[in-house]
Amino acid sequence: MTKPVDPPSQPGDAPQPPPAADPDGRQQVVIVDDDGRLRQFLAGELEVEGYAVREAADGQSALMALREDPGDLILLDWQLPDFSGVEVCRRIRAGGVTTPIVMLTGRDTVQDRVEALDSGADDFIIKPFSVEELLARLRAHLRRRGYGQGDGERLQFADLVLDAATREVNRAGTAINLSVREFDLLRHLMGSPNRVLERQAILRAVWGDNHFGDDNLLDVYIRYLRRKLEPPGLPTLIQTVRGVGFMLREGDPRG
Repeated sequence: MTKPVDPPSQPGDAPQPPPAADPDGRQQVVIVDDDGRLRQFLAGELEVEGYAVREAADGQSALMALREDPGDLILLDWQLPDFSGVEVCRRIRAGGVTTPIVMLTGRDTVQDRVEALDSGADDFIIKPFSVEELLARLRAHLRRRGYGQGDGERLQFADLVLDAATREVNRAGTAINLSVREFDLLRHLMGSPNRVLERQAILRAVWGDNHFGDDNLLDVYIRYLRRKLEPPGLPTLIQTVRGVGFMLREGDPRG
């Protein structure tokens, strides 16, 4: 059975306890969509695949529940009755939640994709979509979420330090806040410094073998990393090798 997300408390209601983790230890997917038939369909498909499922029909109830227990992955519809999915995504990220978010949307322009990614989404899938593609992307994101957790790997390149156990990054002693996908991409680059990594190899390593979609997504995340890692006055770290891919190597400072 799917476990519905509790509606927002009314004045005078007793406080609701946070949702408990799945007792069977299954990975938990939270579906946020106002279309009840779609939620029911997706929940059924996910449960058949062995996932625990929670549901929310609007942005407010989703925000309240996700701040308490964000689960292992969030499927978030763009068009909700109260807040847009983009606004929900921004608020979730502002609260420190790093759970992967896959946006479900009928919008397919480049501007829409950039807006979704800028809000903190890790991926998006265009409606209508195939269940097989959705499940493949979900598996890839959950693999990446588990990547490096529990090990004590600590990587350093120049003045950039990445701690895989705590998922913390700092440069020249300054802490840098990265999303789940940004962290995984940086870790992959730091694993092979001063070597050219091909675009498709990076996509397979970071997004998974079953990645579907435009490889321009990689350029978007490289831009995010550069914005956070390369302030003016410090040497650049991520270099573009035109026609091939990217490499981690110190370059001239940005002006």
